[in-house]
Order: sequence, then structure tokens, then C-alpha cells
Amino acid sequence: MSLNLILMGLPGAGKGTQAQFIVDKYHVPHISTGDMFRDAISNSTPLGVKAKEFTDKGNLVPDEVTNGIVKERLAQDDTKPGFLLDGYPRTLEQADALSQMTKDLNKPLTAVINIDVDPKLLTERLSGRFICKNCGATYHKLYHMPKVPGTCDVCGGHEFYQREDDKPEAVKNRLKVNVKMNTPLIAYYKDRDLLFNVDGSKDIDEVWKKVDQILSTL
Repeated sequence: MSLNLILMGLPGAGKGTQAQFIVDKYHVPHISTGDMFRDAISNSTPLGVKAKEFTDKGNLVPDEVTNGIVKERLAQDDTKPGFLLDGYPRTLEQADALSQMTKDLNKPLTAVINIDVDPKLLTERLSGRFICKNCGATYHKLYHMPKVPGTCDVCGGHEFYQREDDKPEAVKNRLKVNVKMNTPLIAYYKDRDLLFNVDGSKDIDEVWKKVDQILSTL
């Protein structure tokens, strides 16, 4: 039976790492919205051309175009063993559209894995990053400090900075937006008995052990 999955989680929850583990073990393509749009646009598919008209103007791509691009991608041959969707659906309307397209393609969803981490912990994870001004080496206040305090391990520089995106207030706002977006989707898939919550605050290997345990029983 094919393994048709959605991977959910807030920024910093470790989705990318778990996605790679799933792809390596279960040999399903990792399908992210960014990649789908890039492929459709670079291949100048009719929907890709439409999407480009919106992105060139800095506008959001409407659902009908996004849904069409997703359906085209899920219809490709490499999804026969299954697929791992990442970054879609983002709204309940898209979730309904996905439900219909998986019926049309005879590829019903198997499970939705939600990597669940408290936003407070994610704020610490995401806002702890700082960068060497001289060479761009990246450090973290909790997980990866320079060996000699105040001195870059790579170039010996002494000046560091933090990206605007990584500052605590910006991180909190980004997480708030994502929580608002994810909450209805989590309820939607829970109601349909497709949702599996995994505690993403644990070590990477422990999180993977739990994800693998869930997938191996489906």
C-alpha cells in the first residue's frame, strides 16, 4: 500500500530533518510547495505560467492555481509508492481540495504527522542564532557557542550580529501567524482520524523513532 503523507509543524520544529529521514527509509518523494511552484514555473506549464503572473507582481497565487499545481504533481509517476506533502494544505479550503484530488487520483491520505513543539521552546530555538560579521559563520546561544567567547571559531573575528528575522519579537510574530494557520488544519485532520501528534521537543533521534514507529504500523 502506498504511503500518502502530510508533514506539519511550526517553523523550527525540525520538519526538514524528519522529512529527510522519511524519504530515506520509505522512498517517497518529498513534495514542498516551494519546489512545486519552481518546477511548474521553470517548465512553463500552463498553471506555472499563471502562477508566475501572480508571483511577478508580488501577489499571492490563488487557490485554484495552487491546487491545480499540486494535483499535477501528485499525478506524476514517482508518487506511486506514496508522497510526503510539506507546506500544503495551508487552509481548510485547500484541505478540502486535497481531499477531492486524492479521491480523483485514487491516492487517499494515509496519515498527517504533526511535529508538535511548544512555541516558547521554538522561540528559544529560533531566536538564539547569531552570525559572525566577518565570515558569516553561524552560532547559537543555547546549542553552539564559539569555543572562545566573543571570538569566531572560523576566522577569529570579534563582531557578531543577529538577522532581523531571528530577533525574538519577529520570531514570536512568525510563530503566532503559523499557529493561527495550523490550528484549524490540526482539528480538521483529527476529526478524520488521520492525525498523529509527535513530541518534537525531544532529541532528533527520539522524534524519528516515534515517527518511524507510527509509519511502520500504517
